[in-house]
Amino acid sequence: MMDMVESIVTLFLLLMLLVIIVIIFFSCKPWRFFFSPRFRSIKVGGELERPLVSELERRLVSDESDVLRNQSNELPRDYDPEGACFPNEARAHGLVHKQRLPSGSPNVLGGDSLVLEVVSDSLEDIEVGQTLKRPPSQLAEIQKHSRLSFEDDRLQDFVQRDILDQRSCLTLEVISGPASGRHCSVQSTNPSRLPLTLGRLSNDIAINDKEVSGKHALIQWNSDKMKWEVVDMGSLNGTYLNSQPIHHPDIGSRHWGDPIGLANGDIIKLGTTSQVIVHITSQSKDHIPFGVGMASDAMAVRRGGKKLPMEDVCYYQWPLTGLDQFGLFGVCDGHGGDGAAKSASKLLPEMVANLLSDSLKRERVLSLHDASDVLREAFCQTEACLSNQYEGCTATVLLVWADGDENFFAQCANVGDSTCIMNVDGQQLRMSEDHKITNISERLRIGEAGEPLKDGETRLYGINLGRMLGDKFLKQQDPRFSSEPYISEVVHIGQASKAFALLASDGLWDVISTKKAVQLVQQMREKYSAEGKKCAEKIANFLLDEAKTLRTRDNTSVIFLDFDSSTKFTCKAES
Repeated sequence: MMDMVESIVTLFLLLMLLVIIVIIFFSCKPWRFFFSPRFRSIKVGGELERPLVSELERRLVSDESDVLRNQSNELPRDYDPEGACFPNEARAHGLVHKQRLPSGSPNVLGGDSLVLEVVSDSLEDIEVGQTLKRPPSQLAEIQKHSRLSFEDDRLQDFVQRDILDQRSCLTLEVISGPASGRHCSVQSTNPSRLPLTLGRLSNDIAINDKEVSGKHALIQWNSDKMKWEVVDMGSLNGTYLNSQPIHHPDIGSRHWGDPIGLANGDIIKLGTTSQVIVHITSQSKDHIPFGVGMASDAMAVRRGGKKLPMEDVCYYQWPLTGLDQFGLFGVCDGHGGDGAAKSASKLLPEMVANLLSDSLKRERVLSLHDASDVLREAFCQTEACLSNQYEGCTATVLLVWADGDENFFAQCANVGDSTCIMNVDGQQLRMSEDHKITNISERLRIGEAGEPLKDGETRLYGINLGRMLGDKFLKQQDPRFSSEPYISEVVHIGQASKAFALLASDGLWDVISTKKAVQLVQQMREKYSAEGKKCAEKIANFLLDEAKTLRTRDNTSVIFLDFDSSTKFTCKAES
């Protein structure tokens, strides 16, 4: 009996010892010394190289190889078929590696070797423990792809610059409802006139429709998307684009809708009756028939440190809506605020375009080379439309049109003291008239209109101008104030005249004479012409900087037209 017990105990102890030995064996993992990853070979560029140091190999190979073994027979969605690589890349010691599939198989199996592409940032030889070299054929391929990538980048930059040079003209015309016939135009490059609002209380297009809210919809230029967008401003009766609602689903909640892109020919419906058609034209610098430069600055501080509000508005529109041969350039200098200046800068191009849309009037201008009647009537209509009681502005416009022989004609109209000069064939021409009360001609006009001014009297009701747009209250108090414009003679601009025109508010002329301005323009033209640069924008900014250097104390706006420039643009309809 005792012998049997001893046998059982001995067998149990042997089994326990065996279990302990097995546990120790698996804990120590002695086989790792016979199957070390440092003895694996790696294919690099199709050639068998000496092994990398184990640390680098573990970093570049081990983890990814495990991932590849777990791949299914389908390629993952983030696999790049052109570069034959996955998006996640690892960098170590200046190396970039990408996983690349073997050329003969769409899959990577567990027993296949892993092909690494080791690329130097500088495409030179690499040293990390061991030297990895590329065959010449592979290096040539890499350089080819690098050149293609560089060319693609240059092409993308070129396209981006070309897009930035594109300018867009938006025209809105009311085609049905109580305000039918009204319209306005604006350019994407004129942020002072943006955004546009549509509604009963709008200064852009006032739509006197009881179903239209005071501020019903807003139109803005999206510079990121390079397109015009419309958004409902929480109207009570909704906004529709091509019969589709674009207002907030909870109509009447006063919540704004989402911005929606506009295209040429779209119809915007406000409420149930008023409809507005959208006309979009594109402008490209490469087709403007002459150089245009525009610059303005509030000239921040007056004497005593008081900040100046910006009351100048400079603008241009080429071509005028529906008129390929005509363009208008203008400067408005506001007083008492910028409201009248902004309104006049919107109304004047519209009025001129409306008048010239009459074929009889347009043909008369083209045949007689005289737009005096059109300009005079445009000022009269603009004055009638302005409702500014306590704000007014100067207004100087230059109407430019082309004939069929690549010649241009220019004629100026103005009220106030914003000046326009031209230089044609070396001859300086003053295109505007100064309507300050201190001018002899203006004092004579005031005397003929009523009570003459007293000696030494330089202001009427605190204003030093006798003519302006707006200021309805002052004109009701004193009939000597006027909005009748001065109209210049027509100037013919031949192809070889090397002509230019300069329009500016009094902030420039307070510190620079017209003679000095012409000299500066001629100097800058020679300078930039020698450098082969398009100079209109540079000259406008140079004159602005010169006024700042001479410490002008008033808002300053400059428009420079270079009829001898190679920079050209026109507007063309977008489909």
